[in-house]
Amino acid sequence: MKLADVKKENGWLYSEWALTYAVGWEQILRAAALMYRYTSEPQVLTGDACNESQADVKAPEEISSLAEAGYLTLRGSSEVLGVPMMITFYNQLDFVRVWVACATEEFFEADYKKFNLSMCQFLDSAELAMHRGTSA
Repeated sequence: MKLADVKKENGWLYSEWALTYAVGWEQILRAAALMYRYTSEPQVLTGDACNESQADVKAPEEISSLAEAGYLTLRGSSEVLGVPMMITFYNQLDFVRVWVACATEEFFEADYKKFNLSMCQFLDSAELAMHRGTSA
């Protein structure tokens, strides 16, 4: 993924990332299942322009059965990054939105270069998961 923008808002770093290709629902589910495994107290939300609902997901394997929607949001505390985060994938689009808490020195300022170095490998792993053959 390529970092398009990052800014600080109310104690969070808000960023937008460009995917290499637009992705569909199956690819989103693969990335979400991988990230779910490394998230403490994860919550999964799905929805579209008219509604949003929290999915009753108890294990990463259950993500693959979620009904198709306009977006999927995963939120919780990232065990990889060591901070609370929220990521939203959009169905059939080529961008992702990420919020990371300004809870550590690494994520305290919206410095493009530093933030990109911190997040790029993490998000590239999610993008690679999108293009694997299975969701788990």
